Amino acid sequence: MSAIGFDALAAMLAGSPLHRLLGLELDACDAEAGTVTIGLPLRPELSRSPDRLELHGGMTATLIDVAGVSAVAMTVGHPVSTIDLRVDYLRLGTGERFAATAQALRLGRTIGTVDVQVHDAAGALIAVGRGKFTTT
Repeated sequence: MSAIGFDALAAMLAGSPLHRLLGLELDACDAEAGTVTIGLPLRPELSRSPDRLELHGGMTATLIDVAGVSAVAMTVGHPVSTIDLRVDYLRLGTGERFAATAQALRLGRTIGTVDVQVHDAAGALIAVGRGKFTTT
């Protein structure tokens, strides 16, 4: 496995049309710690409500998935795929920006396991997730 740095991971993230459409941003990464933080600015198009900015659950799941993929990709040095993803929604996401911090728990020969926490701009935990991702 050959870890990649911030610039390479940011380029990998920006390479996806979906990531660009959503406005995902690489906030931080630490290959030694196995952590990645991905930011998502909330826009009306991503809201579950036409009247208020409330993060849609699908966007929360997508943010968890992308953060998990990024944590594994950073460590193995190439794009990876999701095998399984679980999301627990803890509270409604409100505010203008959200951040998902992924922590690689175990990176095996073929599968990596990552835990992810999603916080709103005030620091409230709104969701947690665990994913399994390819490492090959």
